[in-house]
Amino acid sequence: MPAVDQHPWQPAAAVVRDWLAGPATSGDLSAARAQMGFSLAWHIILACLGVGLPLLTLIAEWWGVRTGDPSYRLLARRWARAMGVLFAVGAVSGTILSFEMGLLWPGLMGRYGQVIGLPFAIEGIAFFIEAIFLGIYLYAWDRLPPRIHMLTAVPIIVAGIASAFFVVCANAWMNEPHGFTVRDGRVVDVDPLAAMFNPASPPQTVHMILAALMVAAFLTASVYAVALLRGRTDRYHRAGFFIPFILGAVVSPVQLVVGDWIARFVADHQPIKLAAMEGVFTTSSHVPITLGGIAGDHGIKYGLEIPNGLSLLVGFSPNTVIEGLNQVPPALRPPVTGTHLSFDLMVLGGLFLLGLGVWLLLAWWRTRRRGETDPLARRGTRLFLWLASLSGLASVVSLECGWVVTEEGRQPWVVQGILSVRDAVNPAPGLMIGLWLLLAVYAAMTVATVYVLRRLAGERPVPVAPQEADVTGYPVT
Repeated sequence: MPAVDQHPWQPAAAVVRDWLAGPATSGDLSAARAQMGFSLAWHIILACLGVGLPLLTLIAEWWGVRTGDPSYRLLARRWARAMGVLFAVGAVSGTILSFEMGLLWPGLMGRYGQVIGLPFAIEGIAFFIEAIFLGIYLYAWDRLPPRIHMLTAVPIIVAGIASAFFVVCANAWMNEPHGFTVRDGRVVDVDPLAAMFNPASPPQTVHMILAALMVAAFLTASVYAVALLRGRTDRYHRAGFFIPFILGAVVSPVQLVVGDWIARFVADHQPIKLAAMEGVFTTSSHVPITLGGIAGDHGIKYGLEIPNGLSLLVGFSPNTVIEGLNQVPPALRPPVTGTHLSFDLMVLGGLFLLGLGVWLLLAWWRTRRRGETDPLARRGTRLFLWLASLSGLASVVSLECGWVVTEEGRQPWVVQGILSVRDAVNPAPGLMIGLWLLLAVYAAMTVATVYVLRRLAGERPVPVAPQEADVTGYPVT
């Protein structure tokens, strides 16, 4: 019989088939880590807005109802519309993450899912409560009395904070695993409540919730800071700047105290992570704080040292002994340069935001002393607004760097001291395909989200629904 002509695509298909049939490679592990890391980095921004933006919206609406000022009511309605868009997009990215937990890390979820399943289940309930009341809040502006309508925002705020709390409880368990026993290679005696409320949960959850409020506040304020720099100084834009910026400025010093709390917790419970954060290679006393620099063979190079700084911060004495990376084999050490620089950037960003809050407080105090009313009418206002326009970026960078420290500082463990990342990853090959697909999906989501938000911001003056006619005549240029 004559030979059948081979289609041009058949050799390529054979190559792909053979590749997919082969074992997973180190590249697949890197692809899984990159996919999970990118998904988390993208979703966490929306999660923070989901925690903080409802609170900002409620504050604006409450002040508008209390004073009768339409500029605040207009802010509330515009922020609420943005809140609805961001919630929808966040639901998509959160769903992707839930699938990734099972598909990319079956070694974790297959063995320990019964231990950490409870916080994920409760987070799902909180999500549905948030969705229900968000729908009520968005579509009942003038169908409910103003005070009743404001009350419908309270469950949104509570559910958003609860979602963040329970998800971070699961992550805290990875840092401080409790609530189970391993017997003959099997997980037994599971106590889901003990696992969820592990020792790492209080500092991590408080730290994350405050970070979410700061990101939402400073991101929102930075948008209006740019508008003020462009000369749009009407009451609407000024309120849009001051409401979120003041919230961020109030939270910042509290976050500084909580940051010290969680750093001390890490020093007590994860000393190797602290060693990576500060670049401590050898166990000793009189350990300095090293700012910047990169990891060398025996320490941090090119950094700026503050003598005895770390020993003083951890134990209030230069004689405090700090465990170094030499306590564990090289294979069990976290990546030092990335963890150290991320920690420094996180702290630097937090101090920058704290400084902006202090600047505004001083400007307000001086304005009151002189009998004036506008703290932005003083000399240096443009410099302040220019720096404030960077506050949103600074808050996001600090947030992302904080998560890099949390996750990279725990390497090579996915569950501290119990389960390594390599043992938890899906052994199936071809995970790089998922990474490229994910990048394409998130690129499309990013473009669509930015486009919709810009369209909402550009509409003038805002709503089209008949029940929203009270603000359609408010002049916003």
